Amino acid sequence: MERLSLVGEWSNSTVMVRAFLALELSTEIRTRLEAPLAALRTSSARMTFVQPQNIHITLKFLGDVDDRVLPRVMDAVRTVSFTPFVVTVGSVTVNNPKRPFTVWCTIGDAGKANELFRKIEDVLAPLGFLRETRQFTPHATLARIKDPDPSLFSVVKMLEGKIYGDCMVSGLKLKKSTLTPGGPIYEDLREVPL
Repeated sequence: MERLSLVGEWSNSTVMVRAFLALELSTEIRTRLEAPLAALRTSSARMTFVQPQNIHITLKFLGDVDDRVLPRVMDAVRTVSFTPFVVTVGSVTVNNPKRPFTVWCTIGDAGKANELFRKIEDVLAPLGFLRETRQFTPHATLARIKDPDPSLFSVVKMLEGKIYGDCMVSGLKLKKSTLTPGGPIYEDLREVPL
């Protein structure tokens, strides 16, 4: 089985790529998340929404990276030993009730994403990627809050406790993020199966 699949070719010139490593959710789960997204849109809070097909679990945000370094990132990631695991996409909540800036779904996985995150941090640190100083909390972002409103908390309360299903996470993707006024556009660059 091929360990690394290439989507597109790498260029010889220096290009900075806004990149991150992500775990994908199943199409079925992302379809189910259309319902809470629709509910969130009824709030008067000003938010930018993640398109259902773009909902994922960010494992490590890399920032702006010279595209010539990306193959080294993937070589390092391929050395991580891990097995596929099941995630449960759960309750819709905000990152911080006092100063909310993200609406997300909780992720249950018996600590597997945290374990994988630590291993990724270990293999990327020698390449010059800074370790995350905040505690890693696996989640699937639904919206980014620009201006909160009390109606947002009413909607979140209504969505509390709902579960959107389980899916198997079987690969880690290197993604490119292009920021646009309508929200980020994601492009898969490479994938490493777990």
